[in-house]
Amino acid sequence: MLKFKIENQSTDSRARTGRLETARGVIETPIFMPVGTLGTVKGLSPEELTSCGAQIILGNTYHLYLRPGREVIDLFGGLHRFMHWDGPILTDSGGFQVFSLAKLSKISEEGYTFQSHVDGSRHTLTPEKAIEVQLSLDSDIMMCLDQCIQYPASHAEAEAALELTTRWAKRCVDYWESNRLPQNNLFGIVQGGMFPDLRERSAAQLTAFDFPGFAIGGLSVGEPIDLMREMADFTLPLLPAKKPKYIMGVGTPEDLVELVALGADMFDCVMPTRNARNGQLFTASGTLNIANARFRKDTDPIEASCICYTCRHYSRAYLRHLYKTRELLAYRLNTLHNIHYYLKLMADMRGAINRDAFADFRNAFYRKRNS
Repeated sequence: MLKFKIENQSTDSRARTGRLETARGVIETPIFMPVGTLGTVKGLSPEELTSCGAQIILGNTYHLYLRPGREVIDLFGGLHRFMHWDGPILTDSGGFQVFSLAKLSKISEEGYTFQSHVDGSRHTLTPEKAIEVQLSLDSDIMMCLDQCIQYPASHAEAEAALELTTRWAKRCVDYWESNRLPQNNLFGIVQGGMFPDLRERSAAQLTAFDFPGFAIGGLSVGEPIDLMREMADFTLPLLPAKKPKYIMGVGTPEDLVELVALGADMFDCVMPTRNARNGQLFTASGTLNIANARFRKDTDPIEASCICYTCRHYSRAYLRHLYKTRELLAYRLNTLHNIHYYLKLMADMRGAINRDAFADFRNAFYRKRNS
C-alpha cells in the first residue's frame, strides 16, 4: 500500500512537503506529473524525463485501452515494461476522455457507452472495467471512474454528477479490493462543479471510503481562474490532512504556486508539452514565443540561469530556426526545457517549504515575472 508522510508544513500558508512511497519509488511532494497519455511523454525518452527530475508520470486508460490495447500491454506485464519506465505511473480512469473525445457517447448508471474516436468501434466503460484496465496496466496509482460535466453547469446537473460519481466510486472500490495487488493504489475524485455545498457533500461521501489518496476533479474546465482557485481553496481542507491531495489537469506556473500555497500535493497538465510544440517556452520572467522575429539573431539560451540540456547547448536563434522550419528536433528541445522548468519550479517550492520560506519564494516568483 501507498504510504504518505508529511515532512514539513509552512507556517504562513497551507503549503507542505511530503514523502509518497510506492512500490516503484519514492515521490517527493509537491510534485508535477508529466503527461504521457499514450505511454509516452511526447518527444522525450524515459532517460530524458529522469534527467529533468521526473518522479512519476501520467498515462491514460481510455487511450491505452483503445490503442495499443490490453492484449499488447499484457505481453509486457504492464505499462512500465512496455514503455521502459521503471518509476511510478498514475493512470486517469478515462472518463474525461470519453466525455471530451469519444463520438456518440452516452452515460447511464452502468457506465459510459461510446464510439471510439480512433476507428468508430463501440465500447462500454464501466467503473469495474476502468479498474480492470488499470490493473492490467499495473498502475501504481489508479483513478476511480467519475462523471465529468461541462462549465457552466446547473446546481442540479452538478448534484446528479457527484451522486453518480459516488456510486461509481463504491463499485470501483469493490472491484479494486477484490482484484488488486499490493502495488496498485486507488484514488477517489471529488466532484461538485462550482458549488461549495456540493463539493462539501462529495468530499464527505468519498472520504468515507478511506482511499489512499484523493483528487479534486472538475476544475480548469473553462471557468475563470479566480473561481478555480476559490473552489480549490474551499475543497482542499475538506480532504484528510494525512492523505495526498491531487488537483487534476492544472495548470500554469502561477496556478501551481497558488495551489501549493493552498495545500495541494500533486498536479498534472499537458501545458508544458503542448505549449512546447506550439513554440511557447516557460521562464522565470514569463513565457516567450520562440517564433518571434526578435529571436532570429539571438545568441542567448532560452534562459541564462537554466541548466536544462536545451539551455546548455542551444541558442534562441537556433531554436527559432528549428521551429520555423518544423524540424522535429524543435519539439524535443522545447519540451525538454519546459518539463525541466516545471519540475525545477516544484523542487524550488519544496526547498522553500522545507526552509519555511514559502512566502518569500512566492513573492520572488511574482517579482521576477513582473520585472
